[in-house]
Amino acid sequence: MTDKAFIFDLDGVIVDTAGYHYLAWRNLANDLGFEFTVDQNEQLKGVSRVRSLEILLNIGNIELSRDKKQELLLVKNKEYLEYVNKMTSDEILPGIAQLLNYLEEKNIKFALGSASRNAPMILKKVGLFDQFAAIVDGNDVSKAKPDPEVFLIAAKKLKADPQDCIVIEDAKAGVEAAKNAGMICIGIGDKEVLGEADHVLSGTVELTLDFIEKLLA
Repeated sequence: MTDKAFIFDLDGVIVDTAGYHYLAWRNLANDLGFEFTVDQNEQLKGVSRVRSLEILLNIGNIELSRDKKQELLLVKNKEYLEYVNKMTSDEILPGIAQLLNYLEEKNIKFALGSASRNAPMILKKVGLFDQFAAIVDGNDVSKAKPDPEVFLIAAKKLKADPQDCIVIEDAKAGVEAAKNAGMICIGIGDKEVLGEADHVLSGTVELTLDFIEKLLA
C-alpha cells in the first residue's frame, strides 16, 4: 500500500470534451460575425467559462454589456451540454479505464480536480462517477488554475499530503497549478507547452501500468 494519491484533470485527460467546447464557442463566434479557429481555441485550455468568453470577445474585437455576456454564457453552455448528453463510455480516453481499475485494485486513492462545473455529469455519462473517491469541480473553487486551490482541496478530500499527490494534466495552467501545490505532475500533450511537468507523455495511451509502477517505486 502506497501513501501516494492521484488527481486527474477531466478535459483532455479522462475524456476529450475540448472538442465540444470548441464547437460551441466557434458557433457563438460565428453568430457574432467572426471566425474562431482551432489554434485560437488553445488559449481557452484550462480557463474558466467567464474568462474564455472574454478571450473570445477580444479575438472578435467585440464589447458587450454584462447582461449580454451572461446571456451568451448560457447559450454556449446549453449547446455544450447538448453534446455532453450524448456521451458514452466510448469517449473515455485510451488507457484511462485500465489505469483507474489498477489504482482501485491497489487501494490507491484518486480524485478529480477540474474547472468544469459539468464534471460530475460527464463522469456519470461515461460510467466513471462511482470510481472517484472525491470530485472537485468548478462549483467548489473560487480561484482558477494556475492557482493550486482545486488540487489542494482534492488532496484534503483524499486526506493526502500534497507532496504525495500525483496530478495528471493536459493544460499549461493545470501543470502550473499542480507545481504551485507542491505536487508531482504528469503532463499529457506537447513538451514545449507542458515543460514544467515532471513527466510529459504525448497521450494517455502512454499512461501504461509499467510507467505508473515505476513512478510509484
